[in-house]
Amino acid sequence: MKTLSIQGGRGQSDIHVGESLDNLKHYVPENRRIIIITDSVVRDLYGKRFPSGDVISIGIGEKIKTLATLEHIFHRLIEMEADRSVFIVGIGGGIVCDTTGFAASLYLRGVDFGYVSTTLLAQVDASVGGKTGVNFGGYKNMVGVFNQPGFVICDPALLETLPAKEIACGFAEIVKHAIIADADMFAFLEQNSPKALVLERSVIQRLVFESVDIKAGVVEQDEREQGERRKLNFGHTFGHAIEKTASLRHGEAVSLGMVIAGALSVEKGLLHPDEQGRIVALLKSLGLPVRMEVDKQAVLDAMQKDKKRQGDSIKFVLADGLGQALVQDVSLQELADVVKRL
Repeated sequence: MKTLSIQGGRGQSDIHVGESLDNLKHYVPENRRIIIITDSVVRDLYGKRFPSGDVISIGIGEKIKTLATLEHIFHRLIEMEADRSVFIVGIGGGIVCDTTGFAASLYLRGVDFGYVSTTLLAQVDASVGGKTGVNFGGYKNMVGVFNQPGFVICDPALLETLPAKEIACGFAEIVKHAIIADADMFAFLEQNSPKALVLERSVIQRLVFESVDIKAGVVEQDEREQGERRKLNFGHTFGHAIEKTASLRHGEAVSLGMVIAGALSVEKGLLHPDEQGRIVALLKSLGLPVRMEVDKQAVLDAMQKDKKRQGDSIKFVLADGLGQALVQDVSLQELADVVKRL
């Protein structure tokens, strides 16, 4: 096991890569009542391994990441007579973690919480960094707060029950981290993608740890996404718009978004065409889409609601070669032209 720490505005968050769900109870402060929030699938798979305590189950899928689910959680917490001394633990993927963190941040003006991440996407992205929130009006993460969990447990054994497409979605975020911050990690992924896909323990733990290390370093510099943290959105401007309009999984949409962002980076002279070719080839080798037909106007309409929009432009992340990224103001018109060309 390896541990990384993020020092956030509201305290320290420790991320334990390689730790087991079975040791969860050792990370909850002594004599604190535990309330677990999870989804029905995770509860069926791992419920017998949860520490003793009350459990709140929510549904599955992006459709339940709403204010209505928060309301359900609050009703259950009140029924349980949960006071400020409770410790809430989200056990699940990104949807469970985002929703749990937001609910804990609001209930009684804030109670302590932590996560056990059960998907690759959550281990390398959603559970790390302190972003919490739910969707609103069909737009992703429009309502939320920044608040760090006390701890995150990334148990590699939990990944073994994931469908192949869910594993691929996690790799999209790992590829993103490599593109924006670590060319050596990108090369390691190229050389070891077959081992990564079958979750060979040494390979997957290295990739999770290095991804968390990259994200932790960025978040410590810019917890509230005012500058440096924007680089973590590489591929997400188009990705979120495609996700909303084409009903794709998050990682699949981000993969397409990275292909488009890479192409724009080539056009701007920041990324060599051969490097763009390597990005496309790596995404394909990991079972991620690199091309599909989409409703171009619907994508453009969705991008206009992007949280990063400022007036007639968007803070857009470009690849500055492999292993580096930069943020530029790109006009909505230029992005519209890119959509039409690609």
